[in-house]
Amino acid sequence: MPEQQSEPRLTVDLPVRIWGMSADGRPFSQHARAQNISSEGALIAGVERELKVGDVIGVQCDDRKTRCTVIWVMNTGTVKKNEVGVKLVADQECPWRNYLPLDGATVRVSASNRRRFHRHKISLPLELRDERVNAPIRVNASDVSGSGCYVESMQPLPVGTVLRVDFWLDAEHIHVSAVIRTCDPGVGNGIEFTGMKPELKDRLQTYLDAIDPQMGVSKPE
Repeated sequence: MPEQQSEPRLTVDLPVRIWGMSADGRPFSQHARAQNISSEGALIAGVERELKVGDVIGVQCDDRKTRCTVIWVMNTGTVKKNEVGVKLVADQECPWRNYLPLDGATVRVSASNRRRFHRHKISLPLELRDERVNAPIRVNASDVSGSGCYVESMQPLPVGTVLRVDFWLDAEHIHVSAVIRTCDPGVGNGIEFTGMKPELKDRLQTYLDAIDPQMGVSKPE
Protein backbone atom coordinates (compact mmCIF):
# COMPACT_ATOMS: atom_id res chain seq x y z
CA MET A 1 0.00 0.00 0.00
CA PRO A 2 1.23 3.54 -0.66
CA GLU A 3 2.77 5.12 2.40
CA GLN A 4 1.39 8.33 3.88
CA GLN A 5 2.52 11.34 1.88
CA SER A 6 3.94 14.44 3.55
CA GLU A 7 2.58 16.85 0.93
CA PRO A 8 -0.21 16.85 -1.68
CA ARG A 9 0.66 15.43 -5.09
CA LEU A 10 -0.29 17.12 -8.33
CA THR A 11 -2.17 15.32 -11.08
CA VAL A 12 0.00 15.24 -14.22
CA ASP A 13 0.77 13.09 -17.22
CA LEU A 14 4.53 13.49 -17.73
CA PRO A 15 6.67 11.27 -19.97
CA VAL A 16 9.61 9.86 -18.03
CA ARG A 17 12.32 7.27 -18.56
CA ILE A 18 13.19 4.79 -15.83
CA TRP A 19 16.05 2.30 -15.60
CA GLY A 20 17.80 0.00 -13.17
CA MET A 21 17.58 -3.64 -12.09
CA SER A 22 14.28 -5.52 -12.03
CA ALA A 23 13.17 -7.91 -9.30
CA ASP A 24 14.67 -10.83 -11.25
CA GLY A 25 18.08 -9.14 -11.35
CA ARG A 26 17.98 -8.05 -14.99
CA PRO A 27 18.78 -4.53 -16.22
CA PHE A 28 15.91 -2.60 -17.79
CA SER A 29 15.27 0.78 -19.37
CA GLN A 30 11.85 1.97 -20.56
CA HIS A 31 9.51 4.89 -21.04
CA ALA A 32 6.69 5.35 -18.53
CA ARG A 33 4.34 8.09 -17.26
CA ALA A 34 4.49 10.07 -14.03
CA GLN A 35 0.82 10.47 -13.19
CA ASN A 36 1.19 12.49 -10.03
CA ILE A 37 4.17 14.25 -8.53
CA SER A 38 5.46 16.15 -5.53
CA SER A 39 8.85 17.59 -4.66
CA GLU A 40 9.58 14.32 -2.82
CA GLY A 41 8.42 11.62 -5.23
CA ALA A 42 5.88 10.40 -7.75
CA LEU A 43 3.53 7.66 -8.88
CA ILE A 44 4.88 6.12 -12.07
CA ALA A 45 2.50 4.14 -14.26
CA GLY A 46 3.09 1.73 -17.14
CA VAL A 47 6.09 -0.01 -15.57
CA GLU A 48 6.66 -3.20 -17.54
CA ARG A 49 9.04 -5.01 -15.16
CA GLU A 50 8.53 -6.24 -11.62
CA LEU A 51 10.40 -4.05 -9.14
CA LYS A 52 11.20 -4.60 -5.47
CA VAL A 53 10.39 -2.23 -2.61
CA GLY A 54 13.62 -0.68 -1.38
CA ASP A 55 15.46 -0.87 -4.69
CA VAL A 56 16.94 2.31 -6.18
CA ILE A 57 16.13 3.15 -9.81
CA GLY A 58 17.04 5.99 -12.17
CA VAL A 59 14.31 8.38 -13.31
CA GLN A 60 14.61 11.02 -16.05
CA CYS A 61 12.14 13.81 -16.77
CA ASP A 62 13.08 16.08 -19.68
CA ASP A 63 16.87 16.38 -19.36
CA ARG A 64 17.00 15.97 -15.58
CA LYS A 65 17.98 12.65 -14.03
CA THR A 66 17.68 11.53 -10.44
CA ARG A 67 17.80 8.43 -8.25
CA CYS A 68 14.67 7.24 -6.49
CA THR A 69 13.82 4.53 -3.99
CA VAL A 70 10.87 2.26 -4.76
CA ILE A 71 8.47 2.58 -1.80
CA TRP A 72 5.52 0.56 -3.11
CA VAL A 73 4.54 -1.53 -6.13
CA MET A 74 1.04 -2.39 -7.39
CA ASN A 75 0.11 -4.74 -10.23
CA THR A 76 -2.72 -3.03 -12.10
CA GLY A 77 -3.63 -6.16 -14.04
CA THR A 78 -3.61 -4.30 -17.37
CA VAL A 79 -1.32 -5.88 -19.95
CA LYS A 80 1.00 -7.02 -17.14
CA LYS A 81 2.00 -3.47 -16.24
CA ASN A 82 2.60 -2.02 -12.78
CA GLU A 83 2.27 1.22 -10.88
CA VAL A 84 5.21 2.18 -8.70
CA GLY A 85 5.57 4.75 -5.96
CA VAL A 86 9.03 6.31 -5.76
CA LYS A 87 10.72 8.71 -3.37
CA LEU A 88 13.75 10.81 -4.23
CA VAL A 89 16.98 9.64 -2.65
CA ALA A 90 18.32 12.20 -0.15
CA ASP A 91 20.18 15.14 -1.73
CA GLN A 92 18.87 14.31 -5.23
CA GLU A 93 17.44 17.12 -7.38
CA CYS A 94 13.73 16.92 -8.15
CA PRO A 95 13.56 16.25 -11.94
CA TRP A 96 10.01 17.60 -12.40
CA ARG A 97 10.35 20.75 -10.29
CA ASN A 98 9.45 22.97 -13.26
CA TYR A 99 6.00 21.37 -13.30
CA LEU A 100 5.25 22.10 -9.63
CA PRO A 101 3.22 25.36 -9.50
CA LEU A 102 3.09 27.38 -6.29
CA ASP A 103 -0.71 27.49 -6.24
CA GLY A 104 -1.13 23.73 -6.30
CA ALA A 105 -3.05 23.73 -9.57
CA THR A 106 -3.33 20.68 -11.77
CA VAL A 107 -0.59 20.51 -14.39
CA ARG A 108 -0.93 19.22 -17.92
CA VAL A 109 1.90 19.06 -20.41
CA SER A 110 0.90 20.51 -23.77
CA ALA A 111 2.69 20.55 -27.09
CA SER A 112 3.72 24.17 -26.49
CA ASN A 113 5.82 23.07 -23.51
CA ARG A 114 7.87 20.63 -25.53
CA ARG A 115 11.36 21.47 -26.68
CA ARG A 116 12.67 21.92 -30.16
CA PHE A 117 14.12 18.42 -30.59
CA HIS A 118 11.86 15.49 -29.72
CA ARG A 119 13.17 11.98 -29.34
CA HIS A 120 11.48 9.24 -31.33
CA LYS A 121 11.41 5.67 -30.12
CA ILE A 122 12.47 4.13 -33.41
CA SER A 123 15.36 1.94 -34.51
CA LEU A 124 18.09 3.78 -36.43
CA PRO A 125 21.18 1.80 -37.52
CA LEU A 126 24.41 3.53 -36.48
CA GLU A 127 28.10 2.81 -36.69
CA LEU A 128 30.01 4.09 -33.67
CA ARG A 129 33.77 4.38 -33.62
CA ASP A 130 35.67 5.21 -30.45
CA GLU A 131 38.46 7.56 -31.55
CA ARG A 132 40.92 5.67 -29.33
CA VAL A 133 40.34 2.39 -31.19
CA ASN A 134 39.68 1.68 -34.84
CA ALA A 135 37.11 -1.13 -34.67
CA PRO A 136 33.56 0.11 -35.40
CA ILE A 137 30.56 -0.85 -33.28
CA ARG A 138 27.34 -1.42 -35.23
CA VAL A 139 24.22 -0.75 -33.16
CA ASN A 140 20.61 0.39 -33.42
CA ALA A 141 19.73 3.55 -31.52
CA SER A 142 16.53 3.10 -29.52
CA ASP A 143 15.73 6.82 -29.12
CA VAL A 144 16.80 9.43 -31.67
CA SER A 145 16.44 13.20 -32.11
CA GLY A 146 18.18 15.86 -34.13
CA SER A 147 20.65 16.44 -31.32
CA GLY A 148 21.43 12.94 -30.08
CA CYS A 149 20.32 9.40 -29.36
CA TYR A 150 20.25 6.61 -26.79
CA VAL A 151 22.03 3.33 -27.48
CA GLU A 152 21.30 0.25 -25.40
CA SER A 153 24.35 -1.76 -24.32
CA MET A 154 25.19 -4.21 -21.56
CA GLN A 155 28.69 -2.67 -21.46
CA PRO A 156 28.18 1.08 -22.00
CA LEU A 157 31.09 3.41 -22.65
CA PRO A 158 32.21 5.89 -19.99
CA VAL A 159 30.91 9.48 -19.91
CA GLY A 160 33.13 11.80 -21.96
CA THR A 161 34.13 9.21 -24.58
CA VAL A 162 34.48 10.90 -27.98
CA LEU A 163 32.95 9.03 -30.90
CA ARG A 164 32.60 9.23 -34.64
CA VAL A 165 29.06 8.36 -35.72
CA ASP A 166 28.08 7.20 -39.21
CA PHE A 167 24.51 6.72 -40.43
CA TRP A 168 22.34 7.20 -43.50
CA LEU A 169 19.83 10.01 -43.88
CA ASP A 170 17.80 8.89 -46.87
CA ALA A 171 20.50 8.40 -49.53
CA GLU A 172 23.10 10.60 -47.80
CA HIS A 173 25.92 9.10 -45.73
CA ILE A 174 26.34 11.23 -42.59
CA HIS A 175 29.60 11.44 -40.61
CA VAL A 176 29.53 13.40 -37.33
CA SER A 177 31.47 13.58 -34.09
CA ALA A 178 29.68 12.84 -30.82
CA VAL A 179 30.32 12.42 -27.11
CA ILE A 180 28.92 10.12 -24.44
CA ARG A 181 26.84 12.27 -22.06
CA THR A 182 25.22 9.61 -19.86
CA CYS A 183 26.15 6.09 -18.80
CA ASP A 184 23.57 3.74 -17.27
CA PRO A 185 25.49 0.60 -16.16
CA GLY A 186 24.11 -2.52 -17.78
CA VAL A 187 21.62 -0.46 -19.80
CA GLY A 188 23.22 1.94 -22.28
CA ASN A 189 24.52 5.37 -23.23
CA GLY A 190 23.07 8.78 -24.02
CA ILE A 191 24.96 10.32 -26.95
CA GLU A 192 25.08 13.96 -28.06
CA PHE A 193 25.87 14.84 -31.69
CA THR A 194 28.48 17.55 -31.07
CA GLY A 195 29.84 17.87 -34.60
CA MET A 196 26.52 18.31 -36.40
CA LYS A 197 25.72 21.68 -37.97
CA PRO A 198 22.35 23.27 -37.03
CA GLU A 199 20.93 22.85 -40.51
CA LEU A 200 21.77 19.13 -40.48
CA LYS A 201 20.17 18.75 -37.03
CA ASP A 202 17.02 20.35 -38.43
CA ARG A 203 17.06 18.01 -41.43
CA LEU A 204 17.47 14.96 -39.22
CA GLN A 205 14.65 16.09 -36.93
CA THR A 206 12.36 16.74 -39.90
CA TYR A 207 13.15 13.26 -41.22
CA LEU A 208 12.40 11.65 -37.83
CA ASP A 209 9.16 13.62 -37.41
CA ALA A 210 8.05 12.45 -40.85
CA ILE A 211 8.66 8.73 -40.31
CA ASP A 212 7.35 8.75 -36.71
CA PRO A 213 4.73 11.52 -36.46
CA GLN A 214 3.25 10.35 -33.13
CA MET A 215 4.77 13.10 -30.99
CA GLY A 216 2.85 11.91 -27.95
CA VAL A 217 5.25 8.97 -27.53
CA SER A 218 8.38 11.06 -28.00
CA LYS A 219 10.59 12.15 -25.14
CA PRO A 220 11.65 15.80 -24.98
CA GLU A 221 15.38 16.22 -25.41
